[in-house]
Formats: sequence, C-alpha cells, structure tokens
Amino acid sequence: MPQPMVHDEFSYLLAADTFASGRLSNPTHPMWVHFESFHIIQQPTYASKYPPGQGLALAAGQVLGGHPILGVWLSMSLACGAITWMLQAWLPPWWALLGGLLVTARVGIFSYWSQSYWGGGVAALGGALVYGALPRLVRQPRMREALLMGSGLSLLAISRPYEGFIVSLPAIVTLLVWMGRKAGPGARVALRRIAAPILAMLVLTGGALGVYNLRVTGNALLMPYLVHDRTYSIMPVFLWQAPRPEPTYRHKALRDFHRGFAGHYLRQRSIVGLMKIKAYDFTLLSLFYLFGPVLMVPFVMLPWALRDRWMRLAALTCGLMGVALLAESSILNHYAAPITCLLFALVVQGMRHLRVWRRHRRLTGQLLVWTIVGAFVLLTPWPLVKRKPWSQNRARMLSQLEEEGGRHLMLVRYSPRHHPGDEWVYNGANIDATKVVWAREMDAEQNRTLLAYFKGRRAWLVEADADWPTLTPYLVGSAP
Repeated sequence: MPQPMVHDEFSYLLAADTFASGRLSNPTHPMWVHFESFHIIQQPTYASKYPPGQGLALAAGQVLGGHPILGVWLSMSLACGAITWMLQAWLPPWWALLGGLLVTARVGIFSYWSQSYWGGGVAALGGALVYGALPRLVRQPRMREALLMGSGLSLLAISRPYEGFIVSLPAIVTLLVWMGRKAGPGARVALRRIAAPILAMLVLTGGALGVYNLRVTGNALLMPYLVHDRTYSIMPVFLWQAPRPEPTYRHKALRDFHRGFAGHYLRQRSIVGLMKIKAYDFTLLSLFYLFGPVLMVPFVMLPWALRDRWMRLAALTCGLMGVALLAESSILNHYAAPITCLLFALVVQGMRHLRVWRRHRRLTGQLLVWTIVGAFVLLTPWPLVKRKPWSQNRARMLSQLEEEGGRHLMLVRYSPRHHPGDEWVYNGANIDATKVVWAREMDAEQNRTLLAYFKGRRAWLVEADADWPTLTPYLVGSAP
C-alpha cells in the first residue's frame, strides 16, 4: 500500500477520514497548537484546506473497501474509461481506443495520480465528461448527455475550481453559441433537454459547497483554502497579487516552508526569473503528460489536425489552460488534469495525420507512429513513485505501535537542519480516539500540559532527523 509522503496527501487523507466518519469537519482540538501542520486549518474547525473532491474519492475507498487507496484506483478507473468515451465522440473507434490505452498506461497506472493520494483522477474525470458530452449534445440533444456534462462541471468545481472554470468556459460558450443558431435545437428543446439538467446539477453542487464551507469556515462563501492562506501563507495564489505580511508562526518548520514558497514567488517578479521558472514548470508538464519528445512528435502535424473544428476547440482550451497556469505562483502536474482528455485527443489526431505521411512513395508515417507507440510502451513504467526514507520510517513506527496495541503519544523533535518537506505530524479526524497521536514538541510548560491531557497514553520522543529514528520514552522537561 502506498504510504503518504507529500503534505497534500496527508491533508486529503484527513478529509477522507472526516467524510468517512460522517462529518464535514471536526471541532478544534484543545491542544491544537501541537498539531498544526501543512495544508490543514485548525480554526474555526479542524479540516483539510482543499476542496472536497479528492477527499470524497478517498472516503469512498475507505468506506467501501477499508482503505483510501481503493478510492484512488476507482477514480482513476472511471477517469480512464471516461476519457476513452470522450475520445469516441472526437475520433474513429480504433483511434479512440489507442488514446484510451495511452492515457491508462501514462496516468492510470504508472504515475503518482494512481500510486499516491495526491489527486488528479477526479479532475481528469470531470474534464472528460464535459468534453465527451459536448459533441454528443450538438449531434443529438438528450438529457442523458446534459446530465453527464453537468456532472463533469460539478466534479471540476469540487476538485480544481480555478482550472476547472477555465477549462469549462470554451465548452459552455460553444454550447451556448450552437443553441442560439438557427440550426440549433430550438428554444424549447434547448431549455428542457440541455440547460435545465445542467443548471440543476450546478445549483445542487453550489448549494452543497455552500453547506460544506459553512460547516468548515462558518461562512458559506468562504473556502477553507482562503482561511488557510490568510492564516499561514506569505505567497499569494496568483502572480499579480501582492505578498501577504508574514504571520506569527508557532513552529519553525511551518515558517521555513512558507518562507521558501515566498522566495519562489519573489523570484518570479523579474522577467528573467519568471521565464526560467515557468519554462521549468512547463518542461515538467510536458514530461509528465507527453513524455517530452515521445508524444510531442505528433504535434508536428498540428496544422493539418486543426482543420477539424473540434480539434481547434481542443487546442484553444489547452492554450487557455496554459495561460491560466502561467498566472499561478506555483504549478504542479495535476493542476492541468482537466485537459488530459483534450491533450490526448490532439496527440492521437496528430498520429492519424502522421500515419498517412509519405516520403519517397513510402508510408514513412506508419513507421513513425509505431515507433512512437513502442517508445511509449518501453518508457511508461519508468516514473513509478519513489517513497522517501522518512515516510517509510514514519510508517514503520506507526505499524509497530499499532501491532503492540495500547495508546501512544509521539512528540516529534526536529533538528535545526530539518527539511520542512519531511513532515511527521499528521493525525486523523478524531485525534483523541486515535491509537497513535503525533504532536510537535514545544517548550517544557506546553509539553507538560500536553502530557497531562494525554495522561493515559505512553509518551515517546521521536527525533525525526536521525539516520534511523527510534522510539525513546519521553521524559518531562527533556525539551532541548
């Protein structure tokens, strides 16, 4: 089973545990200052900062199969199936199947989307439903496809709201323009079979998100993400925004982490720095989705591919996503998950045109296409997720204590050279009911208060930055 390693994974797992427990959020713990960690809010409630989409997928796996990773695999399976379904509306059947297989191999099996709790599948599923339903609605307006499009828009709203909004705009504009034409379906059909189902889905989703925000932040219009940023972040979300004043941090690891991201933002304030960082980010994006040069070869046929109006829409949407990502202070590969289906539609369409390319009366293009597919198959297993030693050590300790039984309190001590990415302090939704509680060591008086609160537990000191961390009984007043 994959062990969580990245900050975001632990935050999503907290959301999953909360939802699986039948709650939308958790009350603030009396000892919350010892439990502060990354991408989690402690006030006004204890919850993940992220939209609920990925947490709901993980919770489904936890409830249905006993482990959150099953929710990851389920969401990825649905995403790969939906992308193949989408491609069937854009391409001939065999080419759609090839595209679906490429997606399944690239992100469905051998990527962190399916081998960690970080996400990607839910947003990719949402984008595929939107752009799979769009051409089908244009060809034959039916309520079923309208409900699927509404479902896709809803999944984007609860997983990646900003990027999902950007990706949805071209689809919505295309649909509205077609509905307004004389050759369109007519006002009555458009309202009853298309607009009403989509609007109903969006109203339900908006209401559900409002309830969620209300339970977590106390304000239906205030997202947990904003509460977290106002509490902890220096770096703004978008490059045009000014940096926030540095807040008062109670822990050095949090301060080092957020100062590091602030430095990343400040380096992009110059033209040279912006170009360097964005070039690096987009290189990583191309390596992740297209294996760099491997699946980029078909893009040489883009002028011919764009003769198809749907491919022009795909290219326009991918371009808008690129501009939207440029505006963000930080970019990760799964931010572009909503356009996965469109990227592979362009790749496969390029391969179709490349296949018929002739040179000296030979079908050179066929050889190139098979070479591309062969290289892709050979290279696909390469980027398996590698877990860092600290995450394995943490999992080892947790497994050891759970096997021993009893209730434990782990006071985590970091060295002055601690890397803020190697974070040990994460807990489940109901901290008091958890067998093993992880807490930050603070000053002697605060530690005594913590030990008194958890007086029924065995207290251990964890020197997390040691080469081989071991369990040592914690002595009151032993803080460095």
